[in-house]
Amino acid sequence: MGRPQILWADDEIELLKPHILFLNEKGYDVTGVNSGVEALDEVEARPFDVVFLDENMPGLNGIETLQRIKDKHPDVPVIMITKSEEEHIMEEAIGSKISDYLIKPVNPHQILLSVKKILDNRRLQGEQAQSTYMREFRELAMKLGGRMNADEWSEVYRRLMHWHTTLGESDDRSMLEILDNQHAEANHQFVRFVEDHYEAWMTGLEQGPTMSHNVLPERLPAAIEGAEGRPVFLVVIDNLRWDQWRTISPSLRPKWNVVEESTYYSMLPTATQYARNALFAGMTPGDIARLMPQLWIGENEQGSKNAHEEALQERLFSRLGVQGKTSYHKITNLQAGKRLADKFHELKGQSVITVVYNFVDMLSHARSEMEVIKELADDEAAYRSLTHSWFQHSPLKDMMDAMAAMGGRMILTTDHGTMRVDHPVEVRGDRETNNNLRYKVGKNLGYDASEVMELKHPERVGLPKPNVSSSYIFGKGKDFLVYPNNAAKYTKTFRDTFQHGGVSMEEMIVPWVVLDPKGS
Repeated sequence: MGRPQILWADDEIELLKPHILFLNEKGYDVTGVNSGVEALDEVEARPFDVVFLDENMPGLNGIETLQRIKDKHPDVPVIMITKSEEEHIMEEAIGSKISDYLIKPVNPHQILLSVKKILDNRRLQGEQAQSTYMREFRELAMKLGGRMNADEWSEVYRRLMHWHTTLGESDDRSMLEILDNQHAEANHQFVRFVEDHYEAWMTGLEQGPTMSHNVLPERLPAAIEGAEGRPVFLVVIDNLRWDQWRTISPSLRPKWNVVEESTYYSMLPTATQYARNALFAGMTPGDIARLMPQLWIGENEQGSKNAHEEALQERLFSRLGVQGKTSYHKITNLQAGKRLADKFHELKGQSVITVVYNFVDMLSHARSEMEVIKELADDEAAYRSLTHSWFQHSPLKDMMDAMAAMGGRMILTTDHGTMRVDHPVEVRGDRETNNNLRYKVGKNLGYDASEVMELKHPERVGLPKPNVSSSYIFGKGKDFLVYPNNAAKYTKTFRDTFQHGGVSMEEMIVPWVVLDPKGS
């Protein structure tokens, strides 16, 4: 590793040469500048590990310089140096997220201590995280070698995702490689677990986890009762994985307390047509197609596959005895989100307000078609970062602020997650076979049974059966399904994209979170 780089901005920088020489002797490279403008130029030109700012520089003062640096480089640590002990100056600096502040006159040892506190804390925290993961690695390995139930699999997945977000910024690629390998092994074992138990869960022969078709019947009444007359906001962010929830959760903490943070299992196929219709209907897709055929759009029928969610929800709420006025709002583009956010106050007085937000789904699909998105989200950490950036500036965040102001309870969940795929598996089908990359349904499917999960009797697991001989197959782990005649093209286009419909922890184990506004 190279020597840590420090930028020091002070209009009397010449008088600070002894301090700079002292830091040089201690192993730091210091670049000195005379103004805030020069500091901004230097920060744009190359990265620095720490920035010192004199608060009282002429022209662009320290506070203004700090704010401009943080606008473009929010993670760079900044130490403010000031002659004044006035409280409002300190509050303004701290509000702009400084890492430390010192009162003039400062001596070299004060400066060194402040730098070490920042840089060594980062190093020590990173080393501690790696050490803790290596201990937990052995525990997780033992669990993967044994027999686990659905709840235990959920906990293993949450722990793996915790370590992805904790170690994701690490420079130690070998540690991340160990984690990736353990995660891949876990997904391999999870697929076998689902293959062994899925039909028994869906037929009631085994006590299974809470799934798409029973999560609202099982959990919504208790959440409404716990709200004690306050409005309940059911927010369904399409395609939201567990790690993405944990990425946006810090943005909610200033206004929300987490009452319950758990998971449920998305049913198969982990695709919007099936999982979200089941969610809002409180029944399986097979039962929807049988009992309410006018509200089910089959694979080969024209029209939106999720056009009837509101009607399905109304019937479910009636069966559950939900009292009061309810409403349903689906957001499929930015303009629609802004319109709803602007008039959100008009929903006051309703008992349950449902908001379906499709942006994360559009983001994941767009990634396979737009080179810009591919570059922005070329791995899991970047995908989480992109989700966080979107959420921070989205109308959905504004709506959630309005929900808190209205004193309501929020349920945040999704219909399924996504999987970053990298391995093509060839299948054959006729013209009526669907084009999803993670599952296929048809009557003449050709495939290697060892490479996919098969459901040869869809009616047993709550799925419609378009034809007498129809069956379903699913991609496992990071596999995606391609036809032999266009395998090369599809592989090039869709490798390393985020898809859904198949069997993986990422797609099936999804968040269910209940939040109350602070002070409620």
